[in-house]
Amino acid sequence: MTTSINPIAPEKTGETITTDVVPPGVAHPKAIRSYVLRAGRVTTGQAKALETLGPRFVLGYSASPFDAAAAFGRAAPLILEIGFGMGDATAHIAAVRPEDNFLCCEVHEPGVGALLKRVGEQNLENIRILQHDAVEVIDNMLPEGSLDGVHIFFPDPWHKKRHNKRRLIQAPLVAKLAARLKPGGYIHCATDWEPYAEQILEVLGNEPSLVNTAESYAPQPAYRPLTKFENRGLKLGHGVWDLVFKRR
Repeated sequence: MTTSINPIAPEKTGETITTDVVPPGVAHPKAIRSYVLRAGRVTTGQAKALETLGPRFVLGYSASPFDAAAAFGRAAPLILEIGFGMGDATAHIAAVRPEDNFLCCEVHEPGVGALLKRVGEQNLENIRILQHDAVEVIDNMLPEGSLDGVHIFFPDPWHKKRHNKRRLIQAPLVAKLAARLKPGGYIHCATDWEPYAEQILEVLGNEPSLVNTAESYAPQPAYRPLTKFENRGLKLGHGVWDLVFKRR
């Protein structure tokens, strides 16, 4: 999950890339994407993981319905994660929820390599990675009613007001995600930027097929870990807001 900036973390760890690079003088992109292109160096360990584990765990993008049972070798609840940064939270959640399958979208190669390294170290079998724009994956690979959950952790907040239109979590995308949830399926978002938390709460609350699981912001679910950058931010007085909505 690229030039993304998080007020807590100088590098991405469990965060989401939210749009593509915009040329100077362009107010906002014509279409929202799930990433920002950024530079990054692949370490030796990440490169080895890409070479040895990539063929098994990294899937090829195809504009056709995703066969989860074939990809994972089993039938299980399917969770989509949009943007996983360096994969810390993703690996933790997959480990504590072995009964679920996790389809994880991330375009940043060092992040993909880092998650693959964790997959190997922890013998995780319930993760598959699509190194592709998540919006295109949603549009072209995920049929309606195919997901049991969606995770979007620490998406780029685009702090400046004139850049807010670049944020990932907006009504059109939420409508697409809601349509792809099974009844009772959930969307879990987390952000450390309060104005973005307020926007997410409003956007999710305005989607008629979703219902909030809390009065406003949700308690942090036990499966989502605190990253080291999040812990550092909390010590500096930064807040973190979780939002969990379910499909009616």
